[in-house]
Amino acid sequence: QVQLVESGGGLVQAVGSLRLSCAPSIRSFSSHSMGWFRQAPGKEREFVAAISWSGGSPRYADSVKGRFTISRDNAKNTLYLQMNSLKPEDTAVYYCAVQRVAWGQGPYYSGDVGYWGQGTQVTVSS
Repeated sequence: QVQLVESGGGLVQAVGSLRLSCAPSIRSFSSHSMGWFRQAPGKEREFVAAISWSGGSPRYADSVKGRFTISRDNAKNTLYLQMNSLKPEDTAVYYCAVQRVAWGQGPYYSGDVGYWGQGTQVTVSS
């Protein structure tokens, strides 16, 4: 059974930084694009960022562009999300996601996701 172990969430003041990590237990990590989604209380889960299987073509939601950076280390089977200049509206549970199809782009929508992490809480205080 595939597991995605996330870490790095927590409580931070506005304009602070956090780095999330995700380590999926899949052998084919380097052939799957990966992404991050988030879900705030009372809202639907939304796309945050995605990166291709090779580490190129990063894509971001407009709300985080210029503040968040997605990256991956295929040698370590690990995905990262560096979050800078955090705002209270970034408060949410953040989920790591594996693209359902090998060598595909995204994931940009929930339907693109083959596996989800358990989620890690990020809380930004004003």
